[in-house]
Amino acid sequence: MPQKAIVIGSGISGLSIARMLQTQYDVKIIERTPTIGGLIKCERINGNLFHRVGGHVFNSKNPAVVKWFWDHFDKETEFLEAIRNAKILFNDKLIGYPIENFLHQLPPDLVKKIVKDLLNIIKEGYKAPETYSDFKAFLLGNFGETLYELYFGPYNTKIWNTDISKVPLEWLEGKLPMPKIDDVIISNIVKQEESEMVHSRFYYPVRDGSQFIINRLAQGLDITPSYNVSSIKSDDGRIIVNGELDGDLLVYCGDIRLLSSIIDTSDKKLNDALAEVTGLLSNGTSNVLCETDDNDISWLYLPEDKFKAHRIIYTGNFSPTNNEGTNRKTCVVEFSGKHNEADMVKELELLPGNLKPLAFNYEPNSYIIQQKQTREKIERVKQLLATRNIYLLGRFAEWEYYNMDKCIESAMQLHSILI
Repeated sequence: MPQKAIVIGSGISGLSIARMLQTQYDVKIIERTPTIGGLIKCERINGNLFHRVGGHVFNSKNPAVVKWFWDHFDKETEFLEAIRNAKILFNDKLIGYPIENFLHQLPPDLVKKIVKDLLNIIKEGYKAPETYSDFKAFLLGNFGETLYELYFGPYNTKIWNTDISKVPLEWLEGKLPMPKIDDVIISNIVKQEESEMVHSRFYYPVRDGSQFIINRLAQGLDITPSYNVSSIKSDDGRIIVNGELDGDLLVYCGDIRLLSSIIDTSDKKLNDALAEVTGLLSNGTSNVLCETDDNDISWLYLPEDKFKAHRIIYTGNFSPTNNEGTNRKTCVVEFSGKHNEADMVKELELLPGNLKPLAFNYEPNSYIIQQKQTREKIERVKQLLATRNIYLLGRFAEWEYYNMDKCIESAMQLHSILI
């Protein structure tokens, strides 16, 4: 008889680890909501595809992740390859992204101030990223005060909805461009496009977006939806969920903040460690599916305070099948935090594209926020749970800002430990 594994959560993390474990374990997935997919789920609204939280695409610089992913899909027939065409809206003008590569598109008076800042940084000497104490200090130290006040400060404060001076830089390692000043200057002289970002090229399903990925990975797996976990207990080497499901190991892909009220234990060290993570910070997002005028943009960033929204994701450009309910293109406008529909409709009138709202969604938890010592607290919980054959995986379980490829990568790392 194969051993049993229980996976809590049917997002990309839960489905990935379940597929990896199924050759060694009898895997049971339980999902709190009626539908699978987690943060990358999509639905059709009168024919138009709505990414309910953001717009999710696939790419990775990890060869093992790339191989694993394409072992489950046909790249040639089931996916489209696209070049990222991101822009920044500033003073009602489209500026190239990342902004430091397109300074030549800004007004001359701003360019003079920015160049002066950059020359001062060169004069003072380049500092390695790890020497900065926090995210704000890194941005100021690498780009100068003018670019920080113009773009980096307002945009990041808007999207993360927190004091970025309290955010440790290592949280965003691998997710941010780490340019040197001479590279910035050269890029502007030769007008060089950014090509090193993870998603400068990406793959997107021909049909149904990231829900297609979820549905394929779910095929053949034992999944029970609408199952609320109220109790997890480790008893004589067995994991018992809600007093009825048992397994040899459990992979938890839910919200780590909830474990304090779910884990049934008298272990003071574990209870104390779980209590320490109940106050971790996160942001929700409000998303609006819209019709928009034709364009060739993939992402549009909105740093200015006059806009409440922080970005527009032109999912209608990712695949023509996303626009089957309209003769126009579609996009998703994203706001950090909770906003009422009336206010968002008013906001749409300020944004480019003659936007027409089609559907709304609010996700209470979509972006995690790390602060100093967050990772230490998470690691303490991980170590204590692992002694009970309970493992954490995914954005809200590990409290890491994982995109799809990083979820798969983390699942692969956990699998290597478990086999």
